[in-house]
Amino acid sequence: MQPRSTLPKLNGILAGSEEPVFRVLPQRVVDDMKHPRSESALVWNSIYPRAQPTLDLAQLLSLTPLWGSSIGPISDRLVPYYWGFDQDGRRLPNLDRVLDRIDGPGPRTEVDLFLLGEGELILVEAKHMARLGKCGRFGSGRCPEIHAVPSSSSCRYWAEDPSLFATVLDLGLKPELDDPAPACDSHYQLARTALVGNALSRVLNRRLHLWLIVPRMRWGALERDWIDFSERISDDQLWRRLRVLAWEDIHALGRHGIRR
Repeated sequence: MQPRSTLPKLNGILAGSEEPVFRVLPQRVVDDMKHPRSESALVWNSIYPRAQPTLDLAQLLSLTPLWGSSIGPISDRLVPYYWGFDQDGRRLPNLDRVLDRIDGPGPRTEVDLFLLGEGELILVEAKHMARLGKCGRFGSGRCPEIHAVPSSSSCRYWAEDPSLFATVLDLGLKPELDDPAPACDSHYQLARTALVGNALSRVLNRRLHLWLIVPRMRWGALERDWIDFSERISDDQLWRRLRVLAWEDIHALGRHGIRR
């Protein structure tokens, strides 16, 4: 990715708009940050002031989750990587290699926030008003398994190791022609995030966590899909490290992770 020569004007950013990361973030994210109520602005404005330079994992785990079990105190300092870049614009080590392996030549899996510690790796899906992402090909009638699309190869997440959904999830049998909406449609975004996290944690020798952060008022609309996704995780230890937090509780930590 070619860095931008000048920093964009970001009306939605409350602090840190001069950071080098804004020269390298995807254009879609930069455009989104121009709007104060956007999902991208929410991620940056919530995490950046509290991570100077790191977040305290023990503090985050002390927050009462909307969903999730107690995993005990874990001491680690977490460096945020926003859409795969730290605030200085450095790429998360090995991320591109993992994305090449998992996604191949298709669209890259985009994770809102990575939190990298000495022993832990947390992948965060951040939501504001949007729902969890579904499969665009199925939604547009182009699923190669179900819609018999001419000259279309099989979905790599059902056909190619190490991209197989089955690496981390039980999504049932591979879809067949004219099947109803499959589980991989409902859980497409989270399933791809889990695949990337699984591969990246192995390369970096870190313990994987998957978190969802949402506004408290939105949890009811997402709860059913999240619970179904969680029940499909094949690794019991990873299941224990799934977590849903409320943005309001993140904000209650105040700046630099100090609880207000």
